[in-house]
Amino acid sequence: MLTVGRVAAQTGLSPKAVRLYEANGLIDPPERTAAGYRTYTDDAVPVLGFIRQAQALGLSLKEIKGILDLQRSGEQPCALVTDLLDKHLADIDRRIADLRALRTTLRHARAQADQAADRGEGAVVCRIIENAAD
Repeated sequence: MLTVGRVAAQTGLSPKAVRLYEANGLIDPPERTAAGYRTYTDDAVPVLGFIRQAQALGLSLKEIKGILDLQRSGEQPCALVTDLLDKHLADIDRRIADLRALRTTLRHARAQADQAADRGEGAVVCRIIENAAD
């Protein structure tokens, strides 16, 4: 039987994270000692390692729970994992495109600022920002 501290140390997680995963149903509730301490079986360690790795891939706890629930019901969750990873990749591609567009806008605003002879006259606050959308 493993304490929450020992399980955390073996998985590279904090005890708080282990308790959070328990509270969210990602791992089975552990047995409790007479004093109320959590005691985990060795089976919790690989599941916690899976959760940690899934989070490193950008999956949310809700998504991870869905994967684990499928596996626990006897189904193969790899199709779900593939779909989730595809969605995350599409989201990253969308964010990259948005950042590139923002970068272009910022470069244009900065170039306009360098060219502006009049940096404030007739502006509500600052002409550089007010004209950035132009």
